[in-house]
Amino acid sequence: MSEKQELIEKMLKMQQMFTDYERANGVDPADYYTPQPGHPLETYVKEYNDIARRVNELAHSEVGSKA
Repeated sequence: MSEKQELIEKMLKMQQMFTDYERANGVDPADYYTPQPGHPLETYVKEYNDIARRVNELAHSEVGSKA
């Protein structure tokens, strides 16, 4: 499996985790954007955005364009 596909799979798992958490607990915007240390979403936004950025870079490199 390619790096891009592995990252996409991880993103899908993260989305499912978030959806499950939201359904069970609800999500306050503050908990999403500025979660306190130890909160289950503490690293979610940064990690997801980092992965999405890498997928974007890989997709651009596949077609020879620049991001």
